[in-house]
Amino acid sequence: MIDHTKIPNELREKLGIGDDKVYGVMGEFDDPHELVHAGRKIREMGYTKLDAMSPFPVHGIDDAIGIPYSKLGWIVICIGLCGTATALGLIYYCGAINDKFVIGGKPLFDVTFSIPVTFELTVLFSSFAAVIGMLVLNGLPRLYHPALNYRNAHRATDDRFLLVIEADDPKFHPQESAEHLRSVGAETVEVVEG
Repeated sequence: MIDHTKIPNELREKLGIGDDKVYGVMGEFDDPHELVHAGRKIREMGYTKLDAMSPFPVHGIDDAIGIPYSKLGWIVICIGLCGTATALGLIYYCGAINDKFVIGGKPLFDVTFSIPVTFELTVLFSSFAAVIGMLVLNGLPRLYHPALNYRNAHRATDDRFLLVIEADDPKFHPQESAEHLRSVGAETVEVVEG
């Protein structure tokens, strides 16, 4: 647990830390199938701000708790095409505009001679877009997360599966949400403060 009293008030407010802040309700499950089933049931009850934590990827949990498809693929494709355009533009400028050298009767610009450089810049731009886009979309690096205040949070990386109903949910009420998690089979349920 983090000692909240040693953190300055301004930083506590920005991070959403404090005794008056509630992050959500967390419930613990033994089995990944129970987690998916519970996620579906909780979503059917009308909750929309859900999260799941597990030691390995659980098939079907994204659909069960309503996580939309990632936008990262579209970001990578768009930035990769920018890399392709940059490479072709640079090769065209260097060969056909700036230095007009005819070597061995070759044309000043030809796409077939540009393929290696174009491929390399496309891959370079795509890889940077994938890494930077992943970090931005996931909100990383994150120095603090309120889920770590859950007493068994360390078990989510070992042998337990956690389902979270976040306090941002319009239907959230600490006691009722905790009872709903218990009703779908959560073993240990706890209201977690920010």
